[in-house]
Amino acid sequence: MFRSQIIRTYFPGLSSLQYEQFERLYELYADWNSKINVISRKDIELLYEHHVLHSLAIAKVVEFKKGTKVLDVGTGGGFPGIPLAILFPETEFFLVDSIGKKIRVVQEITAALKLQNVKAEQKRAEELKEQFDFIVCRAVTNFPEFYNWVKYKASPKSFNKIPNGILCLKGGDLDTELAQFKRAKIIELADFFTEEFFATKKLVYLPLKS
Repeated sequence: MFRSQIIRTYFPGLSSLQYEQFERLYELYADWNSKINVISRKDIELLYEHHVLHSLAIAKVVEFKKGTKVLDVGTGGGFPGIPLAILFPETEFFLVDSIGKKIRVVQEITAALKLQNVKAEQKRAEELKEQFDFIVCRAVTNFPEFYNWVKYKASPKSFNKIPNGILCLKGGDLDTELAQFKRAKIIELADFFTEEFFATKKLVYLPLKS
């Protein structure tokens, strides 16, 4: 049995290289986590369910087309950016975090996996001048604050199946947090994954007009 079997179950039909890259994530994160704590120590055995599959939930909502540019803000140890970069090798991913040691882990893991479509830098989203098709994150901060960081970062021309915007993985009750965002769509991850972990997990999609 593969450690990454859960990925093979929910994402059949990938290449042997992609499955090999997903499989290698465990050894790489286990090694780096012993030096720099990027994932909760108790969570490392649940890496694929709690981190990798959770990240890939975004792919259940949009399949990034070739040439799509994605910004991962507050990437931490590389989530959701690294799993998405494996899944979409023809999409460009820019992973940023304000903590240098976490970016170092991201850089080392992407190098070990030979991911050519990932750039990672120690930066804050507010500093970036570039524009992207999508801005992704995983529970970085409250949504209004995150929105203020990235609201001008969306490219005006959309070419994917959904308009350019924010795709944010969140949990719990979001009514208050999203009260001012009438165009935000909340997608329940339990619609895609049966594991208990996903019962309260959600994906918030907010189209952005540059």
